[in-house]
Amino acid sequence: MRIQKCYFCGGSIYPGHGMMFVRNDGCCFWFCRSKCHKSFKMKRNPRKFKWAQAYRMTTGREMTVDKTLDFEMKRNRPVRYNRELYAKTITAMKRIEQIRQRRRLTHYIERIRPGKQQEIRQKIKHINKNIDSLPLLKLRATKSSVPIYNQHLKRRAILKKANETQQKVTDKMETEEIDKV
Repeated sequence: MRIQKCYFCGGSIYPGHGMMFVRNDGCCFWFCRSKCHKSFKMKRNPRKFKWAQAYRMTTGREMTVDKTLDFEMKRNRPVRYNRELYAKTITAMKRIEQIRQRRRLTHYIERIRPGKQQEIRQKIKHINKNIDSLPLLKLRATKSSVPIYNQHLKRRAILKKANETQQKVTDKMETEEIDKV
C-alpha cells in the first residue's frame, strides 16, 4: 500500500482517496481534495498559503534538512521478499520515527525559545514598572502585614537582580553580534 503526498499541501493521500492530474508530458500530480486541485489549476503558489506544507518549510516551522526525511523517498523497484529483511526494516522504521519525533520536538523548542525569553523580559519590565500598584504595598504597617511586606521587598530585590543580569547578558550578546559584523 503506497501513501501518496499531495502536490499542493503535502498532506497524505491514502488508497481510494484524492485525485490525480496527469499533464501531457506525463507528470503526475496527486491532490488530496478539491481545494488543492483548484488552487493548482489556478496556478497558485503553495508557499503563499499558510495551510500548505511548503509555506511551513519556507518560514522555518518545519524541518527541511534532516537525514530522517530521506527515508520517505519514493522507491519504484520492488524488493524480493525476505523475512529477516522485513523484520529489520520494521524495527528500523520504528527507531527512525522515534528519532524524528525527538528532532521535531527540539526544533520546536528552539523555534519558540526567543519568543518565550522576550515574553519573560516584558513581564519583568511590566512588574518593575507597576510594582507600586501591587495590593501588598497598600496594606497598613501592622504586626501581621510587616512580614508580608518584607517578603515583597525581598522578591522585588530578586527581580531587580534578575533584570540586571538579564540586561548584562543581552548587552554582551549585542556587543558580540556587533563584533562579528
